Amino acid sequence: MVLMLLGANASVFMLWRVLAYPAFMADPYMVSLDLNLGGRLHTLLMSTSSLVDPAFMVKHFMVSLPGLVRWRFHTLLTYAFSHVDPKHLFNNMFGLYFFGSSVAREFGPAFLLKLYVAGALSGALFYLAEMLFLAPRRQGPGGWLTPCLGASAAVNATVLLEIFLYPKKLIYLHFFLPVPAALVGAGLIIVDLWRVKKGQSRVSGSSHLGGALVAAVAFADIKGWI
Repeated sequence: MVLMLLGANASVFMLWRVLAYPAFMADPYMVSLDLNLGGRLHTLLMSTSSLVDPAFMVKHFMVSLPGLVRWRFHTLLTYAFSHVDPKHLFNNMFGLYFFGSSVAREFGPAFLLKLYVAGALSGALFYLAEMLFLAPRRQGPGGWLTPCLGASAAVNATVLLEIFLYPKKLIYLHFFLPVPAALVGAGLIIVDLWRVKKGQSRVSGSSHLGGALVAAVAFADIKGWI
């Protein structure tokens, strides 16, 4: 299941590169790969790109208030498989691989999938609530019509569930600094609360908090509290 989620995120990332940014095919690495494939890759991707509306990815893989008004309810989930920035993709997939693997081993792949989907949906709703009630009523980045994408809310649900279950476990920040999981979890939540209070951040604290809520509910259910 972890590999399937990683693959889905990587596939959507490639769609962004090809459909929204066709110049990606001029990247030296892609040119080299295409040469090894006899030019077939370039032909396939360029023909696909020419048949798709350039705004396709924005319309169907980003969640926003205008999108919901236009009945694009599928974006409540598809945004959580969508990354434009390679660093954003790597950070989310890194967390998903290590923490998601642990959750899947203990509770099974179906549980991990449900946790990911629930975190994504909750994160989308929290983000939209922030845009509706807290964001400034203006156009452009930071305004209430700003779209959102990324697996952060779903990954946050996975990471925080592991932390809630094992608060004394050491997490090695940057691979060498051991920090108790409880401190890492508290730090993540505090930073996201600060982002919401500050507003207009490029990182959506509200969607992260939506994922945190799912982790808390899942933890309470596992403990038999609800």
